[in-house]
Amino acid sequence: MDAAERRPQGWQAARRTLANYISLTKPRVIELLLVTTIPTMILAEGGFPSIGLMLATLVGGGAAAGAANSFNCYLDRDIDEVMNRTKRRPLVTGEITPRAALVFSWVLAIISLAWLALLVNVASAALTAVAVLLYVVGYTMILKRRTPQNIVWGGAAGCMPVLIGWSAVTGRVSWAAVLLFGVIFFWTPPHYWPLSMKFRRDYAAANVPMLPVVAADTKVARQMIAYTIAMIACSLLLMPVAGMTWVYGVAALVLGGWFLASCIGLYRRALDPTRGKLGAMKVFHGSITYLTLLSVAIAVDVFLPL
Repeated sequence: MDAAERRPQGWQAARRTLANYISLTKPRVIELLLVTTIPTMILAEGGFPSIGLMLATLVGGGAAAGAANSFNCYLDRDIDEVMNRTKRRPLVTGEITPRAALVFSWVLAIISLAWLALLVNVASAALTAVAVLLYVVGYTMILKRRTPQNIVWGGAAGCMPVLIGWSAVTGRVSWAAVLLFGVIFFWTPPHYWPLSMKFRRDYAAANVPMLPVVAADTKVARQMIAYTIAMIACSLLLMPVAGMTWVYGVAALVLGGWFLASCIGLYRRALDPTRGKLGAMKVFHGSITYLTLLSVAIAVDVFLPL
């Protein structure tokens, strides 16, 4: 086989390696985080921030989130090996070595923080560092394997993009940003627990005490309803605090009521299985739709002449 024949195989190997490193960053998770960052920056600015600032914030924040996810893959590789949902990740299959993954995680984290400090501001870089520590140390290393409330407190890391986006524009954090943080904080359990219901056997096999593993579906659903009510309250309080119009208020109320109804439906099916399948994944996908549409409502409301 001559060099010309070997070259495609080399390119294929390089592409495969690149794809494996990208998968460590969990890009689908990053997409959801960035969905909340852009509307937050628009609200903080009262219009569109500069394209340069938005791109710098999104690139830096996305890279930092990718680094945190990569650290998570490194630390949880023993769990991933047991769970059917994650057993094809590159650290499990051996396509990336633990040492290479750890080096990649550190390099990406350092570059992302330096990027934000230089191109955005120090406040955003500091908040990003807190987010990485919350996810890697607080959630992955301390909470995940020890308490059924792991996703509640560990999920605070996923709320940080709104604080980061707000500080990128203003250089500080305001009460409006805190309320946005609250929306995502209370949204996280009813978003993630349905997924845990779907894969409870995986989590049980890996000895990860997610709430749906150690508690009855009725208890999980009741807690989801409570968190959803708190989430709706935070979203509505944003109206007077951030000066939102009635259009946003209607959108927040309708979207919140719709998502609450889906959680109540999950509870009713848990109480009475004759009502049909539990429908946990429907609630999971609905939670993503809720957060996406609420974010759109926030961004659009800023430009309404009301």
